[in-house]
Amino acid sequence: MMYRLGLDVGGTNTDAALIDEDLKVFHTVKVPTTKDVESGIIDAIAKVVRESKVDSNNIKYAMLGTTHCTNAIVERKRLDKVGVIRIGRPATTAIPPFTNWPKDIREKIEVASIIVSGGYEFDGRLIAELDKEEVSKFCREISGKAESIAISGVYAPVNKEQEEIVAAWVREELGDIPISLSHAIGSIGLLERENATILNAALMTTGQTVINGFSKALSSLNIEAEMFFSQNDGTLMNAAYAERYPILTMGCGPTNSIRGSAHLTGLDDAIVLDVGGTTSDIGVLSKGFPRESSLAVIIGGVNTNFRMPDILSIGLGGGTRILDNNEKITVGPESVGYEITKKAIIFGGDVLTTSDIVTRLGYAFEDRAEQVEHLSTEFCEKVNEQMTEMLEDAIDQMKTSSKDVPLILSGGGSIIVSKSLKGVSEVIMPEHYGAANAIGAALGQVSGDVERIYSLDKMNREEAITDAKNLATYEALKAGADEKTISIISIEDIPLAYLPGNALLIRVKAVGDLQYSNESVII
Repeated sequence: MMYRLGLDVGGTNTDAALIDEDLKVFHTVKVPTTKDVESGIIDAIAKVVRESKVDSNNIKYAMLGTTHCTNAIVERKRLDKVGVIRIGRPATTAIPPFTNWPKDIREKIEVASIIVSGGYEFDGRLIAELDKEEVSKFCREISGKAESIAISGVYAPVNKEQEEIVAAWVREELGDIPISLSHAIGSIGLLERENATILNAALMTTGQTVINGFSKALSSLNIEAEMFFSQNDGTLMNAAYAERYPILTMGCGPTNSIRGSAHLTGLDDAIVLDVGGTTSDIGVLSKGFPRESSLAVIIGGVNTNFRMPDILSIGLGGGTRILDNNEKITVGPESVGYEITKKAIIFGGDVLTTSDIVTRLGYAFEDRAEQVEHLSTEFCEKVNEQMTEMLEDAIDQMKTSSKDVPLILSGGGSIIVSKSLKGVSEVIMPEHYGAANAIGAALGQVSGDVERIYSLDKMNREEAITDAKNLATYEALKAGADEKTISIISIEDIPLAYLPGNALLIRVKAVGDLQYSNESVII
């Protein structure tokens, strides 16, 4: 029997799940997340292997989903300092980079920004030539200050050449500094694409920490499974890709939670509430799949435009801090995170958290009730009412009608959720609910991507798209997908008027379930 190992590293807990060949949940565990990430992953893997008595040699694939990047942005912590280069003068000088960003996250990330000469029209015609000295001078000014660089160009998805040229110039000045290019991250809209690129650049260190931790954890336990990371579209990416684009893990936790919850309950339509130690993420299960956002995705108060699940995140989790300023009770968004077992009052600490509140009210941790007997019941009820209102408001925002809908709880922080909520027909807490994210990660699919330019003088548009779909399907097969499960999830075509032959750029993504075999997975 071959197994797949799914892991979810949250800000508070690390979950592990073993899924067998029939996609049945074999065993799940939960351990505290550690500051170095790696130790927590090792603990989770070792525990799930030990308790399940599965031979580690039979673990074929290991998939990791993490909310570390999400938490870094929500909490404004562990973010790299970024220098931003926009290629778009004179066309885009009216609205500079970081426009409309929240002040607190901008102060954490921004080193400096510049708009240099260059850019393209929508049809690929040149707006202006690049000026190397402009770029070189800016690099010298931020040398030693910037930890990462974000480069965005006007209509770079149509023509990426100027972004790549500027990146080469940056490396000449700053050496092997992480560089994020917008054409690989967002779609056409400049400002939102630029914002996503800046966030990606700010997450480089956080992303690398998680990748290294996972790799070392598997090696230390002599597990030779193929390593994958969950993306926000529900598919998987290899380590090299995840290292370049940590932003793509944003939203993978809720996506995995929705997929895991659907698998555990068998429901096709519901609201899914994933409560971790730091945040609560609300998503919608529609016809068995996570509902995608049709609007600009807001991450930490910043507008972006790449495809994401329709998720609403609020700063409420099992480790969320409660502040009592006599006249006003403040719930979050700060959290004790993985230190909950040290800092929460029920664990002998001195920080008041949501877990302390529900314990005092008799909803959880009955064996630790003595630790919070000194808390006023009236005060705790007021806090709980505020927590419930926060969740009800968030759920209401995600509903498309006034009709009551079922709510599936997932995540270890679900203990803080009231079992009676307005707008909810029933609250469902399935078996293994605490590890739904890890289960969803283990169920993840692999993808095949194709980006090609076709001449419509030689074939029509439909024939070109069909060819691209076939190539993407083949790439998914090479990546280890089961041919019977492959489907096309996105098609994008962009006319390239600057090229001869009535050119059309086509991007296609195909996904499929992992197929067990004795061959190595090729990405």
